[in-house]
Amino acid sequence: MSALPAPPPRLRYGFGTNGFAHHRLDDVLTVLADLGYDSVGLTLDHGHLDPFAADLPRRVGRLARKLDESGLAVMVETGAPYLLDPWRGHVPTLMCAPGAERRLDLLARAVRVAADLGAPAVQLASGPAPEGVPEEEAWKRLTAGCEEVLEIAREHGVALGFEPEPYMFVDTVQRVLELRHRLGDPEPFGVTLDIGHAHCVEDAPLLDCVAAAAPHLVNVQIEDMRRGVHRHLELGTGEIDFPPVLAALKASGYHGPVSVEIQGASLNAPEVARRSLEFLKAAEPN
Repeated sequence: MSALPAPPPRLRYGFGTNGFAHHRLDDVLTVLADLGYDSVGLTLDHGHLDPFAADLPRRVGRLARKLDESGLAVMVETGAPYLLDPWRGHVPTLMCAPGAERRLDLLARAVRVAADLGAPAVQLASGPAPEGVPEEEAWKRLTAGCEEVLEIAREHGVALGFEPEPYMFVDTVQRVLELRHRLGDPEPFGVTLDIGHAHCVEDAPLLDCVAAAAPHLVNVQIEDMRRGVHRHLELGTGEIDFPPVLAALKASGYHGPVSVEIQGASLNAPEVARRSLEFLKAAEPN
């Protein structure tokens, strides 16, 4: 009798540093490693790793050693809303004129940080379209900006994981795939799929979103959410049925991180991280 096929390997769970705003970065890594996480979603921001710090190379080198000691993989995230503008979130974008050069500089720095840390990819998003810019012009500007980032990413051997964000210019998986097609479907241009975002705004069923993104997945973020309300909730407190989602990710052959993103966790971050990992392990089908 032939042997039964081996079950898919378990998913690799991470937690985002933007949910640990009141912790030093070294302490974030210690907590996550002690809890049993596999990876960390590192949001570049002034509080943990400022990509504009004068001594950035020294900080990155120290962080690389700490990650190695902790046994944690890392994914670099660029979603800090007020890093470039203290008044308006997520601007300037690659669609802004002027201003796109500042976003491009940030993304280039993120790619170099990712390469130095051994991160496989950098997460990025579109941000909002500039007021008064026609849609096709916004597409052209965004595509041109992404082409420049892609060139830098190729030079450093780092992939890009473009994330659809609620109420931004690119807000659905299909719009990420359209952007990818406009770029010529390049191999290093992948998808960051946020499970809560998909539930929040997508017209397609959540499992269909997973299936559409699966061939190009380089990063997954996860949290609970309610339809039409962009608020990151602790797992099990919103509307998402997680076991089928986790089963679909496993069946797709995805081997990257599944990183919890709950920005509001910071006042009780260690316990939220503990509960999140316990929840995911219990919800993941064998």
